[in-house]
This record gives sequence, structure tokens and C-alpha cells, in this order.
Amino acid sequence: QVQVVESGGGLVQAGGSLRLSCTASGSFVSIDVQGWYRQAPGNQRDMIAGITASGGTNYADSVKGRFTISRDSAKNTVYLQMNSLKPEDTAVYYCNADVRRKSGDTTLFRYWGQGTQVTVSL
Repeated sequence: QVQVVESGGGLVQAGGSLRLSCTASGSFVSIDVQGWYRQAPGNQRDMIAGITASGGTNYADSVKGRFTISRDSAKNTVYLQMNSLKPEDTAVYYCNADVRRKSGDTTLFRYWGQGTQVTVSL
């Protein structure tokens, strides 16, 4: 089994910063892509940042220049540094990890965390 656990959410004033962490653990040999998504009430879950095993990153337009995704492969952990937060960033933030369960496997399996709430007040 694979577990993905997020942490670091909370309440912050507009203009402030938060850093989210996400650690994958369990039975797998490698992680390919890890990503952060968010879902506000009544909305769909949207991708906001992703990072590949080689360090390539991509961001949703809504967070470019404000959010930074990074990765510590030795710890199977991905981070999301969120700066200049806005009330519209309020959402539950989810992390996922695309893992390779066995050496030589070409199939990736995606696992999700339980989410962490980020609330940005005026």
C-alpha cells in the first residue's frame, strides 16, 4: 500500500504565505510525477502545480509567479510554497503521487492524500 499525507494548511491573511508538504510512503520503488491540486466548495478539483522526477515543473496560470513547487526525492516529499496569497486561493489542497510499484514496471499508479484546508482571509 501507498500513503500520501499532506500538511501545512491553515488560516492566513491575504498577502501572507504558507508552505505545504506532502510525503509518500509505503510499497513502491520510485515516484514519477507529483502534483498539487485544489478544490473550492462547488468547484471541480483543479491542478495547480506539478513536478517530474527530473525536476521539470508546470503551473496553472492562476498561481504562476506566486507558488513554487519543489521536491526532495530522498524524502519522497514535495512542497508547495505559496506567497502573496489571495482570498480566491481558499480551498482544500490535495497532493498526489504517480508511483512505480515494482522495478521495471511501466505502469504508474496514482495515489491521493486526504487534503489540507487553506483559508485566506481579507
